[in-house]
Amino acid sequence: MNQSLQTIDQVYGTSVAQRNRVLRNTYALLALSMIPTVLGAWLGVASGIASMMTPGVGAIVFLAGAFGFMFAIEKTKNSSAGVPVLLAFTFFMGLMLARLIGTVLGLANGASLVMTAFAGTGAIFLGMASLSTIIKRDLTSMGKFLFIGMIMLLVAGIANIFIQSSALMITLSVISIGIFSAFILHDLKRVQDGYETNYITATLGVYLSIYNVFQSLLALLGIFGGRDE
Repeated sequence: MNQSLQTIDQVYGTSVAQRNRVLRNTYALLALSMIPTVLGAWLGVASGIASMMTPGVGAIVFLAGAFGFMFAIEKTKNSSAGVPVLLAFTFFMGLMLARLIGTVLGLANGASLVMTAFAGTGAIFLGMASLSTIIKRDLTSMGKFLFIGMIMLLVAGIANIFIQSSALMITLSVISIGIFSAFILHDLKRVQDGYETNYITATLGVYLSIYNVFQSLLALLGIFGGRDE
């Protein structure tokens, strides 16, 4: 058994204890990040800030803010400022989610749709997390394909702001759920295999995937399951 663990340490450069600690910290910070996300979404819905912006302006604010925060997180991930910057980012992301949540809550069954999307996202996360502990194969190579798919998804999403195609939005939402569910599996497996040793970076990756899965699920539920007043 000890020889087996030594072999693993030599291959990945990190001990099993170190990998487990990074994974525990990732899960803990991920759970903590949900609090500012919810607060941001609540503030956005209550104040109507998100709904004041046009889709085009909203996209610009979202992209500028998201990439700005991600740059700051990368710069501070090894310092004491890393966690506060990440939590500030999740608050911003909750604020940006308010427009969609507010629209869905305007439906007769809006509250139940939000809870269903939340439960569905939780089920997908638990499924991918469980799968990451079962699969023994190295999944690193799938990262580049997922990244290409994400970029194509982003470009198509920006284009649809101007095209305003419901069919394209539905298609992109379905594809988004598939891509980001796979990203959850990929990112958690990287931590477990010792490829990702910074829990702030790991949390950021998994958080973004969960965020996109929830957003896509909620959009689909609003389209197909929403009832007008």
